[in-house]
Amino acid sequence: MDIKKEVEEMRRNMIRLYINHKAEYVCGGTRFGGVPDVPEDFVWPTFETSTFDDDKVRLRPLSFLAQFNCAEISSLDKEGLLPRTGLLSFFYEIGSQLWGYDPKDAGCARVYWFEDIASLSKAKFPEDLDEDYRFAELQIKAAIEKSMPSFEDFAFGREDFYRGDGYEIFENICKELGHEMPENASKLLGWPDVIQNNMTLECELVSRGHYLGGGFDHIPKSDMDEARKTSMESWRLLFQLDTVGYKDFELMFGDCGRIYFYIRKEDLMARQFDKTWLILQCF
Repeated sequence: MDIKKEVEEMRRNMIRLYINHKAEYVCGGTRFGGVPDVPEDFVWPTFETSTFDDDKVRLRPLSFLAQFNCAEISSLDKEGLLPRTGLLSFFYEIGSQLWGYDPKDAGCARVYWFEDIASLSKAKFPEDLDEDYRFAELQIKAAIEKSMPSFEDFAFGREDFYRGDGYEIFENICKELGHEMPENASKLLGWPDVIQNNMTLECELVSRGHYLGGGFDHIPKSDMDEARKTSMESWRLLFQLDTVGYKDFELMFGDCGRIYFYIRKEDLMARQFDKTWLILQCF
């Protein structure tokens, strides 16, 4: 088995995102934070949950994370995975920062695709959205790069490699290929930068209704076997958001973690962005 060749063949294009400068508002423009641009009939998404600071379970407005003008970034999407027109917008409930291992987490994060940018206008924040959950409006600069699988994804389904000296072999190959972990790892598409474990299996099992907060031991063998066969090919990273910082503003997920929006490839191509699933991982 030529591991180096396999790693090279598994590389995927990604759109690296640099979020570190103040933005000037442009309706329908690509940006992080601020107020989203939405159609006239838009209903701000909410999710019923408690938070770290409030034990009361109630409907809470999601925070607006980022929006991407698809026409602006289409030249960087070589495979044509994203829409060529319209606006992709991402939201997440920040007060609870759910991890996505419970089917009940559905709705804690939302993705919208607004096809007609000309019909959009600047939204207003819900009155009950805490000031701390309204984020600084920052510029997003994008560049196409190659991404490599993390060890957890490369070794998925290769038990002998995973349990042996595979990690050291894999890390040495990554160094030979000049791969280094960037200081900030926000991106669209490509391979995720895994902090803990492979996430495609988690997405598949949770989508089948399995709670994973206590591990995988209770999962029926038939479900586990089927999920292992299909999850890596089926689920793709849509958006990965790392810590965002600018002057006095900082948004961090857990302890220096990241959030990952996943979607099945078939749903991505069908533009069914309501079928995304969010996972949070941290150190």
